[in-house]
Amino acid sequence: MGEKHPRGVRTDATRTQIWSTNEGNSLMATWLITGCSSGLGRAIAEAAIGAGHNVIVTARDASRVAALADGRPSVVAVALDVTDQQQVDDAVRVAEAAFGGVDVLVNNAGYGYRSAVEEGDEGVRSLFETNFFGAVAMIKAVLPGMRARRSGAIVNLSSIGVQLMPVGSGYYAASKAALEGVTGALRGELAPLGITVTTVEPGAFRTDFAGRSLTESAVVIDDYADTAGRRRKAHDTAHGTQPGDPAKAARVLVDMVESGSAPGFLLLGRDALANYRRAQAARDDEIAAWEQVTTSTDLEG
Repeated sequence: MGEKHPRGVRTDATRTQIWSTNEGNSLMATWLITGCSSGLGRAIAEAAIGAGHNVIVTARDASRVAALADGRPSVVAVALDVTDQQQVDDAVRVAEAAFGGVDVLVNNAGYGYRSAVEEGDEGVRSLFETNFFGAVAMIKAVLPGMRARRSGAIVNLSSIGVQLMPVGSGYYAASKAALEGVTGALRGELAPLGITVTTVEPGAFRTDFAGRSLTESAVVIDDYADTAGRRRKAHDTAHGTQPGDPAKAARVLVDMVESGSAPGFLLLGRDALANYRRAQAARDDEIAAWEQVTTSTDLEG
């Protein structure tokens, strides 16, 4: 499973760096990345491996990530369904046994779900179990070790959909909005302990998210055909045309963590930036239009 390496924390007035010493590599950390079978998760795993870090690569089916670990003592492939608490705990124990603990957690595992709100079925609970509760389970599993070492980094992959709230993707946006709420609070809780926490909102990247990783409700209501219905898989033309490069995003995230000064919020992709600014401008306009109503509710005197 690889040789353990001495660990420590290098600090200065503005940042904390997670590091351990190793021959030929003075800056090394142990990464645990969820959902590495494809897409951004696999790209992040490849970038972290390429940067010389120890990496726990995970997927529900470990055989899908076995090639990443083949012949590499610094990489371990682990079966991980983030909705299974036993597998969550086991993955962290593997990291501790192999490399001494988890320095960097990347919560990437997740999938899409499309339906009108009224069409939502039992798949909504499964969506939240993975996208929200699974990520929280991973966070809680790694925090005891990070707190003990007074160092660490947590990166939670969200979506620009939180800002856009597109029709037909309300439940997916809600699952990621819930994750962002927890992430923001967690950042404040962990900052005094030397642990950084980052929300990442990617735009559209050339992954399988709009293909194999996209689910939808079995319930179809005709009244939503021209709104939420247009986003159903049968009408989706985005798959294979997304502008974002997963490899570039992965390198950015590895560099961000290595910098020791990761932001609390990061957009990825020109489309994410443009859509964020458009949504923010529309929100600001509406707030201004209703400002007098907003301020009319305070007690007088």
